[in-house]
Amino acid sequence: MDRLTMTDELEAIDDATIIKRKIDHTLARFSAAHDELEAEEAKKRERRERFAARPAALLEQTRTALQRVVTTTDSTPAEAAEEPAPQTRLQEKKERKTRQTAKAGRIAAAVVAALVFLSIGSAWGAQTWFDAKFNTVASLDEDSADIQDAAGQTGDENFLMVGSDSRDGAAAEDGVGDADGTPGARSDTVMIAHVPADRQRVVMVSFPRDLEISRPECKRWDPATSSYSEESAPAQKIAKLNTAYAVGGPQCVTKVIQQITGMKMNHFVGIDFNGFKSMVDAVQGVTVYNEKPVDDTTLGMIIPQAGEVRISGDQALNYVRARHVKGDPTSDYGRIKRQQAFLGALLKTVMSKDVILDTGKLSGFIDAFAKATFGENLGIKQMMTLAKSMRGMDSDKVKFLTVPTTEEANKRGNEVLVQSRAKAVFDALINNTPLEEKAPAPPAGETASAPTSSAKSGGAKKSSSSG
Repeated sequence: MDRLTMTDELEAIDDATIIKRKIDHTLARFSAAHDELEAEEAKKRERRERFAARPAALLEQTRTALQRVVTTTDSTPAEAAEEPAPQTRLQEKKERKTRQTAKAGRIAAAVVAALVFLSIGSAWGAQTWFDAKFNTVASLDEDSADIQDAAGQTGDENFLMVGSDSRDGAAAEDGVGDADGTPGARSDTVMIAHVPADRQRVVMVSFPRDLEISRPECKRWDPATSSYSEESAPAQKIAKLNTAYAVGGPQCVTKVIQQITGMKMNHFVGIDFNGFKSMVDAVQGVTVYNEKPVDDTTLGMIIPQAGEVRISGDQALNYVRARHVKGDPTSDYGRIKRQQAFLGALLKTVMSKDVILDTGKLSGFIDAFAKATFGENLGIKQMMTLAKSMRGMDSDKVKFLTVPTTEEANKRGNEVLVQSRAKAVFDALINNTPLEEKAPAPPAGETASAPTSSAKSGGAKKSSSSG
């Protein structure tokens, strides 16, 4: 044996042996590295297979189901097909065409299934992305002792919507003032949107900003940081509704409204004036109708003409803020009426084909809404529930009400709640019983009388399609 061809470590070392040993060592290192990479790749493949298992199963189920629809089955028994009858050229041509059609159907089914799967994934991803933009603030108290028949309200969606006039972050050109001139924050708009479990009606109830309330003890609220302090504001027997937000923020407003109504608030939506305009601008304005021009002694001329007009930006902001409109002695009730009309018009616009089918407009609105709002249990899914409920209903199933008051300010300048009539309205909403046709409406509408009593069975509500 030629000693120069041997590479045993015990052999005599010469130049050729050294070179061969280097080659052997290099090959060994390459082999070890290859094994490590292969093991790592195997682990990656295993993870990918586990991750894709469920979507792949869903895709296969969808493809199989669609394939059953678009393909035909051979009903000829196997034993009868042992000796097929001779076919003419035309029959053979038809059979080939049938097989090609079936194959195309299977391909189409697979493509449709893939598109459905991808669209579901994309929608979930978009919803998650948008929901992450919302500013979550502790606002609800769903275990409050003030809630009446909590079990019976299961399935109801109650949105407590508060328009805050905080000037933090507002620019001079916004026309709403600034935090130095108007410190703190008040709730100039307080409204409940009630969607019962059967989704057969929507009722919007507004509360005057100067409604006289008995304010409970609440943790103090800092609108600049959207947070609560450990310090508590003492209860106040006589106060205005808008002070609840100024003192105790969303949690305090929720407490007050649940005390008044007995309804379970499961969504809180706070909207700042500072971000309101971008929401309206994102859908390129909202169309409103007025019987006469809207001229406010504080804000100036808002809408110079009567009839239908499309408004946006500062004009829309002033339209919902105005409460000293010339020729309107109702003041706050007139503003509530305009706010209700504007909200209905905005939701109608958002749910229209012009916005829903326009990715840019819809994304712009959702993005603007997320930046301008805050609250709890709030997101795309929840707001779409409200918007779709209002969009798909006849006008007689969407009611805009104002909580019943004496409609005359007392000596303290506060609006006074008519307890018996208010109780009748809120009992009808809690029990899902009919509201009277002439429900309380600003400025001097008839108030709802107590509904006829109906027994509840096992906490279930009586379903009604009445408006």
